[in-house]
Amino acid sequence: MIPLTLRQIAEITGGTVHGNAAIVVDAPATLDSRAAEPGGLFVAIVGEHADGHEFAAQAVASGAAAVLGSREVDAPAVIVDDVVTALGRLARHVIDELEDVTVVAITGSSGKTSAKDLIAQLLEPDGSTIATAGNFNNELGVPLTVLRADELTRFLVVEMGARALGNIADLCRIVPPDVGVVLNVGHAHIGEFGSAEVIAQTKGELAEAVEGDGVVVLNADDPLVSAMAARTDAAIVTFGQAGDVRVSDLEIDEQGSPRFILTNAGRSVPAYVPLIGEYHAWNAAAAVATAIVLGVDLTTAAERLARVGPRSAMRMERHVRPDGVVVVNDAYNANPESMAAALRAIAAVGGDRAIAVLGEMLELGGESHEAHVEVGRLAAELGYSRVIVVGDGARGIAEGAGEIAVSVDDVDVAVRTLSASLSGHEVVLVKASRGGRLERVADALLQG
Repeated sequence: MIPLTLRQIAEITGGTVHGNAAIVVDAPATLDSRAAEPGGLFVAIVGEHADGHEFAAQAVASGAAAVLGSREVDAPAVIVDDVVTALGRLARHVIDELEDVTVVAITGSSGKTSAKDLIAQLLEPDGSTIATAGNFNNELGVPLTVLRADELTRFLVVEMGARALGNIADLCRIVPPDVGVVLNVGHAHIGEFGSAEVIAQTKGELAEAVEGDGVVVLNADDPLVSAMAARTDAAIVTFGQAGDVRVSDLEIDEQGSPRFILTNAGRSVPAYVPLIGEYHAWNAAAAVATAIVLGVDLTTAAERLARVGPRSAMRMERHVRPDGVVVVNDAYNANPESMAAALRAIAAVGGDRAIAVLGEMLELGGESHEAHVEVGRLAAELGYSRVIVVGDGARGIAEGAGEIAVSVDDVDVAVRTLSASLSGHEVVLVKASRGGRLERVADALLQG
């Protein structure tokens, strides 16, 4: 974070100073008192289950210089009426001060965290790059990402999520994008949005936010995304099987990683992404299109792709037990598109040794039951040997999968059911929406 005194922070946020107004904050902001850095800012949020103000003293003891809160605490602070609004104002001030930073914003129904990680790794050799940690992509996560930037930052790669119309427009007012990337429109959160068309309207707010001297990168294979070109005056670059950056000759190697040809402006190069899943080819195409926009040539981008690694936890994390069982933890999130992609990826690696432990996909509204049934059908079609279905909300998966499936009530039963039958040759996928916390299955299996 750029250095700011408490007096300056109060002026920016419309707050008042409690304590020494000359104290300087010059390290990132955080919501976690345990993660406070020396010179940083602890942001005290009153949540449903905890009040951050009660942890202010711990944050300062950990090194925080001050607190941003809505009431006085036993520490230097800036007191504001609305902490979330104030945090956004502070982030906007910082990004306005950092004139040499190029902002890349990315959204989509699925794949945005993986694609964000790829973009960051393609840009890092060309300058200091800050990217969203995990999928910290909401009205808190976006400004906290911005506040990690400083005078040395050249690229800021920001993931943007949404749960309602206007969410992405609000995030773009905090951090206006120079390059906007839209991956896809799927069924994630369709229970809240109501239809794919409303999701597209929301995701397209990113295209609208990019000004005429910027660039919007769009998926040429998704009609709802490619139509967003009409919503911006910025230059358009496309990716996919068609488009400006094209993927062809896609194959999956024995490790489950995609190998393919990338073509741009009449040139073609072989490409490889050392991550599990065919879908990483399309994430890579989006990342390469973005990198090309920012001055990286096609050959260099492909070379950098071959050296990328996983950055965000619980996203196709591959672990091998001493007995040979492979456990793939993809339990951070799930929707129909990402569930299908993960099932296909593990089937390509495991064949008839593939096993899936699957939980509920949340926020699907009236489509929920049939969507779960379709996931089960797909697992059966792909040749999975077993499917362990965890929780009542996911029972449609067992219905679709038929005789290869067994439904269990909770994580403990899932672990016991599966552990007793593993021989050492299986590849086990663990996946569900975040609320299911199925990473506990992966952890238990890895602990033996």
